[in-house]
Amino acid sequence: MSILFNLLAFIVAVGILVTFNEFGHYWVARKMGVKVLRFSVGFGKPLWTYIAGKDRTEYVIAAIPLGGYVKMLDEREGEVQAGELERAFNRQQVGKRIAIVAAGPIFNFIFAILAYWFMFMIGVNGIKPIIGEVTPRSIAAEAAMAPGDHILSVNGEPTPTWETTTISLLNQALETGTVTLEVQRQDEAQLRKLWLDLSDTRHLLDEGDLLEKLGISPWRPTIEPVIGKLVEGGAAQRADLQVGDRIISADGEAMSVWTDWVNFIRARPNQSITVLLDREGNPITLELRTEARQEDGLTLGRIGAYPHIDRDEIAAMRVLISYGPIESLFKSVEKTWEIGVLTLRVMWRLITGEASLKNISGPVTIAEFAGVSATIGLSAFLGALAIFSISIGILNLLPVPILDGGHLLYYVIELIKGSPVSETTEAVGQRLGLAMLAGLMALAFYNDFLRLID
Repeated sequence: MSILFNLLAFIVAVGILVTFNEFGHYWVARKMGVKVLRFSVGFGKPLWTYIAGKDRTEYVIAAIPLGGYVKMLDEREGEVQAGELERAFNRQQVGKRIAIVAAGPIFNFIFAILAYWFMFMIGVNGIKPIIGEVTPRSIAAEAAMAPGDHILSVNGEPTPTWETTTISLLNQALETGTVTLEVQRQDEAQLRKLWLDLSDTRHLLDEGDLLEKLGISPWRPTIEPVIGKLVEGGAAQRADLQVGDRIISADGEAMSVWTDWVNFIRARPNQSITVLLDREGNPITLELRTEARQEDGLTLGRIGAYPHIDRDEIAAMRVLISYGPIESLFKSVEKTWEIGVLTLRVMWRLITGEASLKNISGPVTIAEFAGVSATIGLSAFLGALAIFSISIGILNLLPVPILDGGHLLYYVIELIKGSPVSETTEAVGQRLGLAMLAGLMALAFYNDFLRLID
């Protein structure tokens, strides 16, 4: 079900983004007087076709949801009647052609702004950036960071959540190499300033979690071995365990946290266990026989019990960031710019070899990200769509033949030399662009495959 949900979320996300991108080309082409023959979301065999308008434009949803295209009247792709020559794309002034081609990526950035706008108005849930653990001899440890530190700002930029903190750390690392943190330490009224050395960008931009490389673990609630809920008719209920019972030990092995208890039970399917527990201050010993279940080809123990969660403690760590319509619009533009600049910086580091190529993700990873964000809620899904849209916009603007950026490069050359590039140059460029795109997709799929088997 998870795979199907991720796939559905991926198809919805790609469908929305492709439609918006291609609508940019379509809308500007129509405004420029160019005849549009087909507007297709997806490639391959048409699943649905609708013909409308005086130009009898075909609106198509195709079988392969990995892109789309707008087909315009063009003498290079077929014979054009004399009465429609002025509406052919290739007959337009170079400025109009630039506007039509650039419209797709521009609409991607517009979509990101709109998505962030709605996201900020709905409200963004996050967790306060409070440190849980610091790895010894790590970058964070050398900066004298400590468990319980609440990160308030990075180089003066407020960081209300872990997401904003991570983005700020990465942005500042790529720009300055060293960042100044303002932290609130536990049981201290005075704020502290700490200096974090992020100059080793090659290490920080390698595959994996940035915070982990810094030696930081975000705060997580300590879940004690206390029964919070029982499954009706489960092994725990049959053994007379009750809500509120604290597990002291099992077969003489001490239980300090809930994960100790879970790991102990999972390792003992269909076994009898002697449990010592504390019930309202009284020690009680019970005999418990575990059940068994199959999971990923393994037989694991279970008893049908869930831990007690301190909801108030978790609620105190949550942050909801929301703004009014006007402020949300300014924040959305600012966020789009921030993510766009960060994406370009990371891409440059990929080109120069300072960032790992393992960071390049393919459809499988994107589908998983889309599915997780959709599960969290509308606000998270909008944020994911905005990031995807910015990435697509930037990717399309790269000066690679076959992409929008490659066509724009040809048109800039045409402006400079006063005539279009030759058909031979375009043909060679197309082959080169296809090879580069195929190589990039192969790398992305390879990275996805490695993540799946890891």
